[in-house]
Amino acid sequence: MDTNSKIYVAGHRGMVGSAIVRLLQKQGHKHIVTRTHAELDLCDQAAVQAFMQQEKPDYVVLAAAKVGGIHANNTYPAEFIYQNLMMEANVIHQAYASGCQHLLFLGSSCIYPKLAAQPMTEQALLTDTLEPTNEPYAIAKIAGIKLCESYNRQYGTDYRSVMPTNLYGPHDNFHPENSHVIPALIRRFHEAKLSNAEEVTVWGTGKPMREFLHVDDMAAASVHVMQLGKATYDANTDPMLSHINVGTGRDITIAEMAQTIKAAVGFEGELTFDTSKPDGAPRKLMDVSRLKDLGWQASIEFRDGIDDAYQWFLANQDSFRA
Repeated sequence: MDTNSKIYVAGHRGMVGSAIVRLLQKQGHKHIVTRTHAELDLCDQAAVQAFMQQEKPDYVVLAAAKVGGIHANNTYPAEFIYQNLMMEANVIHQAYASGCQHLLFLGSSCIYPKLAAQPMTEQALLTDTLEPTNEPYAIAKIAGIKLCESYNRQYGTDYRSVMPTNLYGPHDNFHPENSHVIPALIRRFHEAKLSNAEEVTVWGTGKPMREFLHVDDMAAASVHVMQLGKATYDANTDPMLSHINVGTGRDITIAEMAQTIKAAVGFEGELTFDTSKPDGAPRKLMDVSRLKDLGWQASIEFRDGIDDAYQWFLANQDSFRA
């Protein structure tokens, strides 16, 4: 991927998209194209068509998505499936129509069945039923994978897909209801510290295992996959199963996660667990052997990543409290 190539990053203000832009800039890429939602609505087919025909990017990174935690997925299922399907269909098709041969699609580990064998391999896709709470979002992401595969098969494009595990880090969503577990707990522990609360309660027993990846590692993995030669990529994937898992290959308990955030924030009260609340799946771990064979593995330790996420939260909390 030449540093003079024109690269369009969709979703550049999101957590993953912004990390990818930072890394590309650090590597010396001079022609990174971005648009805010106000400038370009990716659900608008005509607008995306006009944009792609005007810019004609050499590479497209599709990091734009409507995302959220369990509460958001349960509350807005129609928005999650509609907006994600429309964005994927418009960007992928119009990239092809504009002559762009290289695209990277970012998905999610929720594409795998609820009871998939652990660790989850790429081969587990479409082998069983999905987790009901985020099924609309997962189906949209599966459609994105199959769009890339189908365009590759019919038109000879080089469209690739990466499926990250649970992500966290700078530019995360710290909304008190619609965020994922790490930013939600960072905010709750911080507010509990400020109010001198006696305890913070976490849902469930704390025993389920989860895998977490810092967003800078995700950006590094994404750019690494983009930059692989086609022969190398094709040798390690299958035209009918071309997506690649991205994770650390290691997981921790929810209790360990919460204790790490508690220590990073400096909350001195008690950490308790509401065992009347559901635990969810007992374990969700990605098999990352395919990515390791392609020459990449995660490097940011969990405590270091949490410290980084908390410092970003402190520096930016006024902007998302409005």
